[in-house]
Amino acid sequence: MKILVTGGAGFIGSNFIRRILENSIKDVSSVVVLDKLTYAGLKSNLPPSGQNDFEFVQGDICDQALIDKVVGKSDMVINFAAESHVDRSITGSRDFILTNVLGTHTLLEAAKKHEVKTFIQVSTDEIYGSIEEGSSIESDPALPNSPYAASKASAELVARSFFQTYGLDVRITRSSNNYGRNQFPEKIIPLFITNLIDDLKVPIYGDGLNSRDWLHVDDNCDGILKVLTNGQPGEIYNLGGGTELTNISLTKKILGIMSKDDSYIDYVPDRLGHDIRYSVDPTKSQREIGYAPLVNFDQGLVETVQWYIENQNWWRTLKK
Repeated sequence: MKILVTGGAGFIGSNFIRRILENSIKDVSSVVVLDKLTYAGLKSNLPPSGQNDFEFVQGDICDQALIDKVVGKSDMVINFAAESHVDRSITGSRDFILTNVLGTHTLLEAAKKHEVKTFIQVSTDEIYGSIEEGSSIESDPALPNSPYAASKASAELVARSFFQTYGLDVRITRSSNNYGRNQFPEKIIPLFITNLIDDLKVPIYGDGLNSRDWLHVDDNCDGILKVLTNGQPGEIYNLGGGTELTNISLTKKILGIMSKDDSYIDYVPDRLGHDIRYSVDPTKSQREIGYAPLVNFDQGLVETVQWYIENQNWWRTLKK
């Protein structure tokens, strides 16, 4: 079995590659990573090409000729490739539409042409939009509020159409907020950790009461693997972490781990369209594919802090 992983040099993708190369899937003969290597994708996150039947290809998922070539050699495609930072989508949405929608369509067209066995579209809980109470289930409508979330919801709809119209085996995952090693230091957890290492304040949008569910990247990758091996064509699977925290509560946990006090909190004006709360219900994934997050959040957060302390050369280069 030959697997193509797009966006595999990014945060979640590179952690997923580790899982595959640790023989998490039987009968894998080769793994190819395609990545554009934008600011958040680093070749250093990956093993050298040629190791364990692994190959790296630099390229854009919007490049039709290249995609036709690499997809044509693949049995399965897992699409992590995406512009993913909400703040950047607010100030410049065009790149999000091009990569997340047109790029996904380019991949799907090639997958249909070459009769790829399975196509996994990696998505996000942000497509549901903000909810006041309860947890979103897979059949709830998509009500995205940011250009990023809208681009991911659009990509999902295109993927679904290829299942319904052409019978392509498309499966979609929607995960809650990920954290862990190798995350680019623009997202809240690595940004706050790296700021505090440098004795800088951490910016909290608004009153800090926006709430998110947190999922360790290892648990998300395990969930995606379960969707790949146990999921059903045309289905959507929520991958939640089960740890819901307000941003201010999360911040105080990080401050406590790093022996800092509340004077390091800098309240800044809220961003445009900032969703109040996300929460996904993973019951379907637990029942149908055996999904269960295993990493305790408090322990995972401590380990993440320690990783950034021990890998300062990695993130300092990115922050320049």
